[in-house]
Amino acid sequence: MTGPSIEEKVMAKITLQGNEIHTNGDLPAVGSKAPDFRLVDKDLADKALSDYAGKKKLLNIVPSLDTPVCATSTKKFNDAAAGRDDIVMLVISADLPFAMGRFCGAEGVDKVVPLSLMRSRKFAKDYGVLIDDGPLEGITGRAVVVVDENDKVVYTELVPEIAQEPDYDKALAAL
Repeated sequence: MTGPSIEEKVMAKITLQGNEIHTNGDLPAVGSKAPDFRLVDKDLADKALSDYAGKKKLLNIVPSLDTPVCATSTKKFNDAAAGRDDIVMLVISADLPFAMGRFCGAEGVDKVVPLSLMRSRKFAKDYGVLIDDGPLEGITGRAVVVVDENDKVVYTELVPEIAQEPDYDKALAAL
């Protein structure tokens, strides 16, 4: 027995340089509890949503830090985190922790916490950002999810074109 066809799955449409591709679902609904996750930090330790309990969280979900738009968004959110002890900025990508560490060191990114999908794509599936087709199949679309200190989703944006930056003002206002 085979699974549902692409047409039968619930998928969000995004584009990659104007060409339509699809994610596996939708972002968590505003007002819902954020799905827990297991991601990998720079020291190869597992991290969960509960590791950031009591803080507002901005999840900057990107395909790879090795692209100009992902790098730019990470640097902008890093700058916005300066002087804010009540928040944590997480950048989540398919990059290996080693590559994420090199990027952060080379770019002076020290306020953002890089987390990798290295051990599992469950986060990408649970957050509805796993790309299901096209040349980037298997990694994430570009999205921002803001979660309050009680792990309630307060803002989401699935960026419609992967080569486009997120709406920084709206995301930061949600914090």
